[in-house]
Amino acid sequence: MLSNKFKVFWDLSKGQRVTYLTAIVAMAIGYLLMFGVPLVVKFSIDAILADSAPEVPGWLYLLASWISVEARPDMFDYLLLAAAAIILLTAVSGSLFYVRGRCTAVASEGIVRALREKVFHHLEHLPADFHDKADTGDLVQRCTSDVETFRVFVAVQVIEISRAILLLLTVLPILFFLDTAMAFLSMASMPVLFIFAVLFFLKVKVLFKSVDEAEAKLTTVLQENLTGIRVVRAFAQQETESEKFAVRNAAFRDKNMHLMRLLGLYFSLSDLICMTQLGALLIVGAYWVQTGDLSIGTLFAFLTYEGMVIWPIRHLGRVLTDSGKAVVSVQRLSEILLVPQETQHEPELPHRLKGAIYMSGVSFAFDAGNPVLEDISLHLNPGEILAILGPPGSGKSTLVQLLLRLYDYQQGTIQLDGQELSSLNRKYIRSQISTVLQEPFLYSASIADNLRVGKMNADDLEVEAATRAACIHDSISAFSSGYDSMVGERGVTLSGGQRQRIALARALLKDPPILILDDALSAVDTDTEAKILNALHHRKGRHTTIIIAHRLSTVLAADKILVLNHGRIIQSGNHESLMAEDGMYQKLCQIQGSLETGIASDLAINNKGVNQHG
Repeated sequence: MLSNKFKVFWDLSKGQRVTYLTAIVAMAIGYLLMFGVPLVVKFSIDAILADSAPEVPGWLYLLASWISVEARPDMFDYLLLAAAAIILLTAVSGSLFYVRGRCTAVASEGIVRALREKVFHHLEHLPADFHDKADTGDLVQRCTSDVETFRVFVAVQVIEISRAILLLLTVLPILFFLDTAMAFLSMASMPVLFIFAVLFFLKVKVLFKSVDEAEAKLTTVLQENLTGIRVVRAFAQQETESEKFAVRNAAFRDKNMHLMRLLGLYFSLSDLICMTQLGALLIVGAYWVQTGDLSIGTLFAFLTYEGMVIWPIRHLGRVLTDSGKAVVSVQRLSEILLVPQETQHEPELPHRLKGAIYMSGVSFAFDAGNPVLEDISLHLNPGEILAILGPPGSGKSTLVQLLLRLYDYQQGTIQLDGQELSSLNRKYIRSQISTVLQEPFLYSASIADNLRVGKMNADDLEVEAATRAACIHDSISAFSSGYDSMVGERGVTLSGGQRQRIALARALLKDPPILILDDALSAVDTDTEAKILNALHHRKGRHTTIIIAHRLSTVLAADKILVLNHGRIIQSGNHESLMAEDGMYQKLCQIQGSLETGIASDLAINNKGVNQHG
């Protein structure tokens, strides 16, 4: 019974197993034919030294006739026949080795392609808390380097192990057939080589894991710096980051050097064992040739077969080493593949949501004993606008994440159109909600492609209507390629306000029953914000809208306002009712009002001074 982690990879080989088996069979037949070459040479040498043409086996008569050699060939014709047999055996075995190589490549690439797609698909469907804790650089390392290690194992090492086993099973009987004493002598170092290879494998397996982990840490530093290169430059931290990279690079180098030293020790000692074995075989064999107990042809055959067998067995240490590395890679990939995906078996509603949201006594904590939300209750009718305010860490964004089922609430109830949220399919829920985050993500693609993420079949008129509502159409039209303009990775070629407005247009284009704006206008100037809010006001009733904001101007038109603090609702109502009572909302309004009045006064004074000097 295969363990779960290896069963995953066994399942991936489905559809390629016959091809892989064909490669192994072709290799087996090819080597069997190759093993005939030393025998042909042996008989030829012995025949020459005997100075008489040997009796040709009956099955060679047909081959002799085929190459136009007399039925009872003389010495010269016999050598021609031997040469033809060697060429024929080599050609056929070479063709079979080609079949082996081609089938192995096809099977291994097919298996690894399926593995890459499975890992990527699995990562796309893992729960949010996995990605919260995961290291992006480490995941990239597993999806690239570890997958490549597995590919080499499937394409090379499995075949090498099969070859070593095949050689032992086929060559040893031939050696014993030729000469029993020489066969035992030729096997003397094989147990030593095998034990040495296994001990080396056990030693180096742990080191391979530490090398992999060191490379993952190096990849993480590189990935973080490439992603945050603007921040690094803005704070003039190039030297600091270079030093951090150098430390990780040195650690990776040191572990690799340790690995290389072990590999060098293994290969040098194993080479010494192999050459000693060949030397002993040559010396003893030469002595027996002189005493007449062994023919020169048989000695040649033994030396040839010994070379065929002993070097693959010596190489078995490296094969086991690489196999150990592959085992580590399999374990690291299995750590991803065995993480349960988000459940998707819940039913979908057969219709579009209306947008009614009901919460009662909702509580949630990322870690036990440290609640982020406590006893949250609210009710939104379809088409209403809810504004949520509160200091950082008060639980505003977490509330949105619960609605999207990125996390599941531990207590209370959340209902959409009267259906319990936890009983609905996650994919269906997210298809009914559009979210605009404070730091929106844009793909390295055209603006049009980024806009159509939520609605791939949207026509140009729908796209333009959404961008006009988000007040970004004129900015896009001003670009040299308009909607076909390419944006850099994460939208780096756009300003923060442009990225937010494109993300807002993308959400509006989807035309969802529920729209969530998580501080989505923070990078937009007040005039543009006013235009966007006016456009959203004209769309009122099309979406149930939840707005998380810090600017009070954004929430004035909301039907309901919640003020959160430390995960609890401390105030609720509309703007007028909350202004009429002492509390955080009133204080926030007073503070922002004073700031805006002061800024306006300063601008007026500066403008007056400019006009006077003008």
